[in-house]
Amino acid sequence: MLKQSVGFNSLALGTFALITALLLAGTHLGTQDKIAAAERHAAEKALLEIIPRERHNNDMLIDTVPVPRNLWDKLGLTHGGLVNIARLNGRIEALIIPAVAADGYSGDIKLIAGVNRDGTLAGVRVLAHTETPGLGDKIDLKKSQWMLGFNGKSLSSPQPSGWRVKKDGGDFDQFTGATITPRAVVTQVHKVLEYYAEEGQRLIKADEAAKLGETTIKEGETIKVSETIKVNETIKVDETMISPGARNE
Repeated sequence: MLKQSVGFNSLALGTFALITALLLAGTHLGTQDKIAAAERHAAEKALLEIIPRERHNNDMLIDTVPVPRNLWDKLGLTHGGLVNIARLNGRIEALIIPAVAADGYSGDIKLIAGVNRDGTLAGVRVLAHTETPGLGDKIDLKKSQWMLGFNGKSLSSPQPSGWRVKKDGGDFDQFTGATITPRAVVTQVHKVLEYYAEEGQRLIKADEAAKLGETTIKEGETIKVSETIKVNETIKVDETMISPGARNE
């Protein structure tokens, strides 16, 4: 009788544990979907603040390229990051580049900077920071309009010496009672523009070359085919690209 009671209780506890685990798993999955949706909405909102819908018609959250490993340090990234691409009818209009200013007053300042095709800044937004409320937190657009001062700036406007806060002889305002925070942001935004000049322009040219799929080839010129072409992949070659002597071979 005792063994039957123990067995029944064990079965009941096991069943209860299984039901509880299933309920928790279901709740976790449901919550996970909601969290993912909320994060996507927040990310999209930040991107749209820099590149509004009228300037692109692609999904910038999906259209991305990774930051090359050798350039992580320039952007202050320790674990890499993705560059979001804004396209209008297939043409790249701007890149939104992630960066981290690691020398903020209270720690890392995570931001994104949109750089237009012509190398000017479309906008800069801070995604996360721990700067002092009432002082360094003026980098938050909800607290101050200071971040809007980057709009339209480029590597040549101002000149390199101007990419500092005014206290250091540059063109950018510092905050009353706080210089470290704006100094860190100005320095990192300038590095983003350097990244764009180095890697962003290369990305745009490569993207356009891939889309055009056309190259003017002189007779007898060697064409180098990338090894990334898949096995059995069909390559369409315009007949005019083949020299007359090679057509019958």
